[in-house]
Amino acid sequence: MRFIDLSVPLEAGVASDPPVLLPQIDYMTHDQTAPQVMAFFPGLRAEDLPGGEGWSVERLNIWSHNGTHLDAPYHHHSTMDGGQRAITIDEVPLDWCFRPGVRLDFRHLPDGHVVSATEVAAELDRIGHDLRPYDIVLVNTAAGAAYGGADYIHTGCGMGREATLWLLERGVRVTGTDAWSWDAPFLHTARRWAETRDPSIIWEGHRASMQTGYCHLEKLANLDTLPDHGFTVACFPVKLKGGSAGFTRAVALLED
Repeated sequence: MRFIDLSVPLEAGVASDPPVLLPQIDYMTHDQTAPQVMAFFPGLRAEDLPGGEGWSVERLNIWSHNGTHLDAPYHHHSTMDGGQRAITIDEVPLDWCFRPGVRLDFRHLPDGHVVSATEVAAELDRIGHDLRPYDIVLVNTAAGAAYGGADYIHTGCGMGREATLWLLERGVRVTGTDAWSWDAPFLHTARRWAETRDPSIIWEGHRASMQTGYCHLEKLANLDTLPDHGFTVACFPVKLKGGSAGFTRAVALLED
């Protein structure tokens, strides 16, 4: 069995998110935390500890959508499946999160392009894959190569409502992208909105969950190293009670 890491690190100091949503991480090193250890053992001195060292620990000020994560239907809207209460990340069925994967290569599509159902069907035909219920569909965009750069959140194509519903109608319940969002980057959508004033184009791929609830992975990595199909995806989310998303160490498993 070969493992391919599909996750980006949870780290500060890179352009992984819009400024208002960037994570902050304070690293406390061994030489800083001896007092923390000493507080548990009255009378213990720093020199009693090996090298005078405590432990290393990190203090995080983060959002549940930092790093590679799985969105719950609750993130998309308060309802799913035509009016039912949307499930939160701790309620996502685990069997959705360990399934055969398929990769759609849309790296050639321009930034801001909204992928259609016809384009999804054509790509599946090109790679010779018949979509099955619960397949995990991963979309490889131009954003993957741009991760960490200033233009990352503006890069890559996005999945439209039509394309998303086409997948959901065929039984897909988990999808993923190496871009910041499953939808087209907001920079490009905002330009279309300014021209059309049509609110239905805003977050249209996410909002497809109102009709059929589903999850998607965002900020994936290394999708370009995957075969088109013939691998398994594991993407179990952190169990954040009532949360809209959960961090995941997404991994592809391939038989050697």
